[in-house]
Amino acid sequence: MQTKNIIIVGVGGQGTLLASKILGHLLLNEGYDVKVSEVHGMSQRGGSVVTYVRFGDKVYSPVVDKGQADYIVSFEILETARWLPYLKDGGQIVTNTQQIDPMPVITGAATYPTDLVDKIKNLGVKVDAMDCLSLAKQAGSPKAVNIVLLGRLSHYFDIAESAWQESLQANVPPKFLELNKKAFELGKTA
Repeated sequence: MQTKNIIIVGVGGQGTLLASKILGHLLLNEGYDVKVSEVHGMSQRGGSVVTYVRFGDKVYSPVVDKGQADYIVSFEILETARWLPYLKDGGQIVTNTQQIDPMPVITGAATYPTDLVDKIKNLGVKVDAMDCLSLAKQAGSPKAVNIVLLGRLSHYFDIAESAWQESLQANVPPKFLELNKKAFELGKTA
């Protein structure tokens, strides 16, 4: 199988690391060679964060170059726009529509761009955008945005739901497992 590339982008504190860990576990269990990068960026709450997940028959590097991502999974819509140059032609974006103001917006030095989803779609990019924060809250915690996004991402993979659930169970603390299962299902069926 040709190597597939996923970039997971967000803001520190949103759970990008757990999402990468679950995805890596899932793909490894499916028999792929998997490489997951370390976090790049400011991992403390509020800073931009990116991880790469690459899988296939044989993967030699965890890094995804510009124009090579098959999927961009984005926890925040401005991060989607920031990482758009990494998406390959025909690639798929799965994004939360939540807006988190970066420091220049907070200080008044810049304004948050408007209509980003429409602007990205107008470029001919395939965008699956939804309000993952509302679904996470419905599941029981605003911190479950990451799992809602994984539920949505599952649409694009021919992998049994039981395998996704097994990876959730292996990586989520038991006391949060039911909440995260609900978040996954809400993302999947939204």
